[in-house]
Amino acid sequence: MTALGILETTGCTAAMVALDVMEKASRIRVVQAELNDFLGICIKFRGGADEVRIALEAGLAVATELHGQPIGNVILRPDDGAWKAIHSPPEFNPLIQQDVVHQPRFEYSTDRKVDGMTRPDALGFIETQGFTAVFAAIDAACKAANVDVVGKEKLGGGYVTVIIQGDVAAVRAAIESATTHIDGLGTLIASHVVTRPSEGVLGLLPKM
Repeated sequence: MTALGILETTGCTAAMVALDVMEKASRIRVVQAELNDFLGICIKFRGGADEVRIALEAGLAVATELHGQPIGNVILRPDDGAWKAIHSPPEFNPLIQQDVVHQPRFEYSTDRKVDGMTRPDALGFIETQGFTAVFAAIDAACKAANVDVVGKEKLGGGYVTVIIQGDVAAVRAAIESATTHIDGLGTLIASHVVTRPSEGVLGLLPKM
């Protein structure tokens, strides 16, 4: 763990999808995710220098495809003094009523169960600008297929992400239905389905 990777994106979906891709591309471990109060999330992760570079390259590519306007950097052997500012303590924002800093909730494992729950086959992300749009979208998603709502993330600026889980076919059908119910109610920022989500993504998901 000689290097620290930083990936900052606009939107929750781009960040989580990028993290999934990074963990599947290289041997890294998530340190934490921190909201930047301006529509974005900063993912911090560690590993060997080469592993971090490989992961970051993959993450930047997919976040760009999702219009996440990503910024990334690799810090070799982070200074102990600098680490005090880089690694943030738990923080709760009373204005939006949610955590600003997300710590992984469990240790890395290859077990079928994570955090006492069976690993989902797929996660679905639906992100909009505006509550009305995301509420209509998630209602349509839940009516279209047998899925469960995992959590909701607010980033400020009206950005809201709702995350669902279920089997791959159900999540895909739900997300497809959700995106057809946004027009005229708000702006679709991103929608995506992640199959076999990585450990870090599962550990950082917001809970209802």
